[in-house]
Amino acid sequence: MALTDIWFLLIAVLWTGYFVLEGFDFGVGTLLPLVGRTENDRRVAINTIGPVWDGNEVWLLVAGGATFAAFPEWYASLFSGFYLALLIILVALILRGVAFEFRGKIDSDRWRRNWDRAIVFGSLVPALLWGIAFANIVQGVPLDADHRFTGTLLTLLNPYALLGGLATLLLFTLHGAVFLTLKTEGPVRERAVDIARRGGLLAVAVGGAFLVWTELAHGAGWTLAGVVAAAGALLGALWLVNRRDGWAFTLTAVAIVAVTVTLFGSLYPDVLPSTTDPAFSLTTTNAASTPYTLTIMTWVAVVFTPIVLAYQAWTFWVFRKRIRPGDIPPAAGLAARSAATAR
Repeated sequence: MALTDIWFLLIAVLWTGYFVLEGFDFGVGTLLPLVGRTENDRRVAINTIGPVWDGNEVWLLVAGGATFAAFPEWYASLFSGFYLALLIILVALILRGVAFEFRGKIDSDRWRRNWDRAIVFGSLVPALLWGIAFANIVQGVPLDADHRFTGTLLTLLNPYALLGGLATLLLFTLHGAVFLTLKTEGPVRERAVDIARRGGLLAVAVGGAFLVWTELAHGAGWTLAGVVAAAGALLGALWLVNRRDGWAFTLTAVAIVAVTVTLFGSLYPDVLPSTTDPAFSLTTTNAASTPYTLTIMTWVAVVFTPIVLAYQAWTFWVFRKRIRPGDIPPAAGLAARSAATAR
């Protein structure tokens, strides 16, 4: 296997890890108004992802950095063509991170409500736009002979891409709901179970339609297995939720893996197809860095990847326990402690 193929596979793994881990963060944030009807409930939900959300975003940074180093032509065309969409995602992620840090700094209901809206926006928008972006990557965009994007924002908002965005939004929301059933007790868990059961079938239907469209229009034959795996995992998760929460969460993660594998499998050996002329498409060959660069990157990945994985696994182990309503201290006491720390 050539180094270009190895790095295409590694980038696919990085995006898969990002969607599995950040996917439940997006789901919890999107569901915050539905599962958190009181301040205590909202803090229970937020505390399930509080210790891990920033670590999960590292996967995005590494995936972006690996794309820049391994396939600079791909990176350049993506960021020029998808500039506005990626900027909106970046702003949403920054706003969500700020909201997590600032919502408890002032003991005011209005203050917290405004930051809660920021959390919802910062979770829902990326969950939607990542699906739109990857659907366009698989479908292809207008590129000229110099691999420059020649379309507009409206070019990206086509029916296939919009269906992809809705599919990822629903899938991540279901993933987040199942995560809440695994990590909480009390009213938040009860509402999350209800949402997973009611909304899960919609996620199966929309996600299935998107994957079938992907297979029929862009599939490589074997990617049909990804379609079947994703649908089976989601249906299994819906059956197990509130019975075997750990297995249900594992199955929603498997569904996300299957979806991502289907997308990257449909894309290969291209990395960004051109709808203007197939000869203008970016591939793993013409978009790649030099063999020397890829060799150095491979050795770096071999050394540091196990360290990062071990650290993140340790983090999840430390914060593995369920969160109960009684575990949350009064908001006023929290604000007082924050003020005392600032002094």
